[in-house]
Amino acid sequence: MENVVVVGAGAMGCLFAARLALAGARVTVVDVDRARLACIAEEGIRLHDASGDHVVRVAACTAEETDRADLVLLFTKAMHSRAAIASVAHLADGKCCALTLQNGLGNAEAMAEVFPAANVLVGVTDWPADFAPPNGVSAHGEGHVWLGAFQPAGEAAALAATRLLNAANMGAQHDGAILAAIWEKAAFNAALNALSTILNLPVGGLDTPDGRTIATAVIDETIAVAAASGIAMDRARLLAKTDFALANHKAHKPSMLQDRLARRATEIEAINGQIVKAAAAAGLAAPVTATLAALVRMGEPD
Repeated sequence: MENVVVVGAGAMGCLFAARLALAGARVTVVDVDRARLACIAEEGIRLHDASGDHVVRVAACTAEETDRADLVLLFTKAMHSRAAIASVAHLADGKCCALTLQNGLGNAEAMAEVFPAANVLVGVTDWPADFAPPNGVSAHGEGHVWLGAFQPAGEAAALAATRLLNAANMGAQHDGAILAAIWEKAAFNAALNALSTILNLPVGGLDTPDGRTIATAVIDETIAVAAASGIAMDRARLLAKTDFALANHKAHKPSMLQDRLARRATEIEAINGQIVKAAAAAGLAAPVTATLAALVRMGEPD
């Protein structure tokens, strides 16, 4: 996997694009914002991470201008997934793989509508990244990536993508039970991202007894919903991840809060909203998760 197309030039897209390019991959960043693309093409991505400051040169163009890829990495907001995937459908030549590390639920299924299901990879990441428009990104601390195949036939590709990301020091791990990891990430985001957005606080501001009580309630509700679908989540691991974020990512503003501050629509429906819908379908209640969703919706732009 030498040619990588990153769809979405926001915080996560720029972070992964820059780190992959520094590791030697041929990276093209795709977005709908032509002004941002022009800036990236001319100036590169300005990356600040634990190793220092970097100016990383990558190609940048609109989706229709791309002509080949070994791996498509999708980093748009969940509500834009289908449009973004359709924009790179011409790259689905039967050999190209597509990986989603997006927030929320249902992204892999949308990707499998365009790319062969055996070429679809799915995962989660806890890398903290803050965007400094139009071409800057900062990573506060270290993160991890867990990924696997959407179908068993894609495991070799999942292992290749894991090696690619580890060459870029992204802390990637192959996970044969990736659906559980996706639900765990949804629970994590439903708790911390929504609460951070409602309170207009970075992650460290949630590290209070009340903040922890609310976050744990959301996690427990999500575990029950996933279990109703036959997906077993590791509660101890999920609580440990939450503790790690509260302790080590204190200055980080989750993407949902960044969207709110920029007066953009958030991914609340793809995260809390999807959990609440799945709960209703299973005949379960998720009152804390639903309340956080309602409070975030109240601040959404018209």
